[in-house]
Amino acid sequence: MLVKLPEPDPDILARRAEIVAALRAIVPDPEGVVEDPEELRAFECDGLTAYRTVPLVAVLPETTDQVARILRWCRDHGVKVVPRGAGTSLSGGALPLADGVLLVMSRFDRILEIDYEDRVVVAQPGVTNLAITRAVEAEGFHYAPDPSSQIACTIGGNVAENSGGVHCLKYGLTAHNVLGVELVTVDGEVVRLGGRHAGPEAYDLLGVVLGSEGMLGVVTEVTVRILPKPECARAVLMAFDSVEKGGDCVAAIIAEGIIPAGLEMMDHLAINAAEDFCAPGYPREAEALLICELDGPEAEVEHLIGVVSAIARQHGAFLVKVSESEEERLRFWAGRKNAFPAVGRISPDYYCMDGTIPRHRLAEVLARMREMSERYGLRVANVFHAGDGNLHPLILYDANAPGELEKAEAFGADILRLCVEVGGVLTGEHGVGIEKRDLMPVMFSEEDLRQQQRLKCAFDPDHLLNPGKVFPTLHRCAELGRVHVRGGRLRFPDLPRF
Repeated sequence: MLVKLPEPDPDILARRAEIVAALRAIVPDPEGVVEDPEELRAFECDGLTAYRTVPLVAVLPETTDQVARILRWCRDHGVKVVPRGAGTSLSGGALPLADGVLLVMSRFDRILEIDYEDRVVVAQPGVTNLAITRAVEAEGFHYAPDPSSQIACTIGGNVAENSGGVHCLKYGLTAHNVLGVELVTVDGEVVRLGGRHAGPEAYDLLGVVLGSEGMLGVVTEVTVRILPKPECARAVLMAFDSVEKGGDCVAAIIAEGIIPAGLEMMDHLAINAAEDFCAPGYPREAEALLICELDGPEAEVEHLIGVVSAIARQHGAFLVKVSESEEERLRFWAGRKNAFPAVGRISPDYYCMDGTIPRHRLAEVLARMREMSERYGLRVANVFHAGDGNLHPLILYDANAPGELEKAEAFGADILRLCVEVGGVLTGEHGVGIEKRDLMPVMFSEEDLRQQQRLKCAFDPDHLLNPGKVFPTLHRCAELGRVHVRGGRLRFPDLPRF
């Protein structure tokens, strides 16, 4: 494997019995602390299954007070902590440490409040993404961000990775739909950032926490914005005989000033895998398929359908099909939503990438990825959020074939370097985690990374929260100029004043 995992601290390993006893004193439930090595294997990886580590011990708290006491004890005794939600992260963000406590938040699974007047839901971090929409849909509302894993991924994990989904083009990522969080710092201090209001009241610490990958604190409560369901929603299915034509069509739709609710693209391999898996009615001969969803007032949707259909034909679409019922709209989306398990049926393993590029470079990037596929001798299925340029190439390989995992990793790293080269970024919604950690210098200078670590030091001066992730080189906070956070306020005692 290309990514080197840290060696465990033998002193911490020797103190395992002491650590387990302390956790059992805080969480007395017999099932609240998992120490059996075989049972711990259930937590050895997240969605990035190529990397596996059995944690030292796992603890499943039930209250914010228990979380605070666990973090305070670990800080006082120099023990690392890795927060974990449902384990659906695809970047190794929840990969445990052999010398660290795995803090599993799955018992925080209740919706605490639904306020239709303020249009907010207050939920614990273990509530699944889809459960929020299910809780409010009878009153005509929904929660907009909808990752493909929404049936399993949790709102706490969405906060950690700033997750998106097929409707993020129009309605935004998690960061645009979360109004406030309750956060427990490594000191065991409980702070509230944001609330029910739009916009920060001072420094935007909520914006800092969103997408921070569990490295600044542990979220124990989330306040999200819910939206009324649109009056009308219809999808347009467009098929092309080349990915270049499909990419050019995406750019043309956005250039027209249209912001679809969703604009997704699949290539030939993904189309046929999806058709075999759930038969959504995709044309098997297509080299590229676009799904464009338009929503809003019915008259507006009807007008935009005509505009999008015309653009598609102008760019060489040989099939343009508009959903005529809600059932048909959902069927169009079924193939896209099930693309990952569908691809899983045609290959022993696949490596799901995540990078973002400018939309107008889409056709060029897809062409260069085909060249890489031939060079590495590995197939790649493309399924991605075309409207905002967030690519999710699935590199197909066999982990049992010597050298194929390493080839898949090298292929993936080249894709991410390409994303940065054309003006994009290393990640769109999966986070950096362990997967992209050593590629951070491709996008950031050393001083950029040091500045980011100064912020990390404000919350976690001893690097105990999710260490080994995001930063390729970890500097001691004393070398960087310490930054402190207490009661939700930042202090920069060692930095010059302006």
